[in-house]
Amino acid sequence: MKNILSFFILLFTVNSFCQIRILSWNLENFGKSKTESDLSFTANIIQEYDIIAIQEVVAGYGGAQSITKLAGILNKKGTKWDYSISNPTSSSSYKRERYAFLWKVSKVSLQGNTWLEKKYNLEIDREPYFATFKIDKKTITLVNFHAITKSRQPETEIKYFKFLPQEYSNLNLIFVGDFNCPQSHTVFNPLKKMGYFPVFQNQKTTLKQKCKDDNCLASEFDNILYKTTTINYINSGVVSFYKKFNSLKEARKISDHIPIWFEFSIK
Repeated sequence: MKNILSFFILLFTVNSFCQIRILSWNLENFGKSKTESDLSFTANIIQEYDIIAIQEVVAGYGGAQSITKLAGILNKKGTKWDYSISNPTSSSSYKRERYAFLWKVSKVSLQGNTWLEKKYNLEIDREPYFATFKIDKKTITLVNFHAITKSRQPETEIKYFKFLPQEYSNLNLIFVGDFNCPQSHTVFNPLKKMGYFPVFQNQKTTLKQKCKDDNCLASEFDNILYKTTTINYINSGVVSFYKKFNSLKEARKISDHIPIWFEFSIK
């Protein structure tokens, strides 16, 4: 009986270790404008997850520094975190941004170097940021992305994503971020035909200026796409952080997007 119990405890421990939760969040204009209170609030939201993908980190002074501060706050909460910040993207100065990843070192480890995708940097304003993580003995590569705004037709950038699985055929890609475009758009069809499935459907992720009858979300922009043949879906959801504030105006000091998360294991 004792041996059976030990086996199930071991099995539970192994399975728990292999299950990973990714959180993706466009932290609007994340830089020196964020106060210590803002950073502490953000850390309290994201500390429950294992890998954090952040978009819209300020390219100039304050962006990288704020990520470093955020990691410092997380490390004071009893769990060891590490982080990586991209170089500024190649787009014109007013649209340039950085991306960032933060992760729990007890759950995953970074493999090799992170990189901005340079092949399509002329076609994509803010080229995606790649990072490969080792989970147990397997790996995933996150493709962190922030598309141009809806008025500028983000589908003209997203259409190049269909080339990335072949470009990185040896990597297990998971696309995360703010696409400024709903997953129902036909531009995602080539990825879907390759077996990449959107975690969220009909899930709005941006904040309105004001709530109307408890309806506070505006657009279906943020998502995560994973390959169903290599990834097991376990759970997913959004974090309605704005409900902790008295008004959307206050909440929007943190971001005009809500975080999305995806729990999975690797096949």
